[in-house]
Amino acid sequence: MSVLVYVEQVDGKFKKSVFEAVSYAKAIADIQGSSLTAISIGNVGEAELKELGKYGASKVLNVSNDQLKNFVNQAYASVIAEAAKKENAAVVVLSNSFSGKGLAPRVAVKLEAGLVDGAVELPKLDGGQFLVKKTAFSGKAFAITELTSAIKVIALNPNAFGVKESAVEATVEAFSPEIKATDFTAIVKEIVRATNKVSLPDAELVVSAGRGLKGPENWGMIEELANLLGAATACSKPVSDADWRPHSEHVGQTGIAISPNLYIAIGISGAIQHLAGVSSSKVIVVINIDPEAPFFKVADYGIVGDAFVVVPKLIEALKAHKG
Repeated sequence: MSVLVYVEQVDGKFKKSVFEAVSYAKAIADIQGSSLTAISIGNVGEAELKELGKYGASKVLNVSNDQLKNFVNQAYASVIAEAAKKENAAVVVLSNSFSGKGLAPRVAVKLEAGLVDGAVELPKLDGGQFLVKKTAFSGKAFAITELTSAIKVIALNPNAFGVKESAVEATVEAFSPEIKATDFTAIVKEIVRATNKVSLPDAELVVSAGRGLKGPENWGMIEELANLLGAATACSKPVSDADWRPHSEHVGQTGIAISPNLYIAIGISGAIQHLAGVSSSKVIVVINIDPEAPFFKVADYGIVGDAFVVVPKLIEALKAHKG
């Protein structure tokens, strides 16, 4: 029995969330006293594949097939399931990314496996039980889920476990499973990226702002603060609805759910729908002129003050710190 981890690639490169998923899967393999195999789908160079050994993958199955050049949900799920059968995997790990959220349940169905998505901690083995902590109710609570199936599928929330090195020599093995024509009823012909910015689900630092900024013309200081921190920018729903910022930056229950290491909310009151999508952030900093703003109740740090005074001072301090 082994552990299998799916490693998502973008343009032949692995993202940080992949190394985190491999680190998490390696920790499970260590708990079970088993080995870790990674499955990569798409055109990825051997040097990049061997990089996975740095985080504990001793074997990498490489599926290089022109039909799978772009992400195809059903076909990718079939390949991952076939890899799990080949490796006799007891646990399959994926990142709970956009594609991972679509893949995990399909892989679980194909393997007749129990599924936990949104996992935030390593499984606990308690008296023969296999217990996994996960987010629930849009991040407002945690649930402890027991998996009783022979094969278990776990989708790990980004930034929940961290990247941990555990270097081994990785061997790369070509893998060519049979792919059915029915797996290609929907095909992605081309992917056109709208931006080169760090995607919000993968961002470790996020600077977000709301209607307290009073208008789109005032977003320059938000972008400047984000650039100084190396952070992604985000916004609340009313802001994107008013076309002050693109909908791709809308975070919350009705937008993108995120779990960065640091979330700075500026001029956002903290409506429950917004909190539902950001409450998994490890550290929340709130800047708001209203001391009664609901966001302060969940903040780790809060500054009661005018954003147009506080943010420029933060920018000035960061510039001084960086010299």
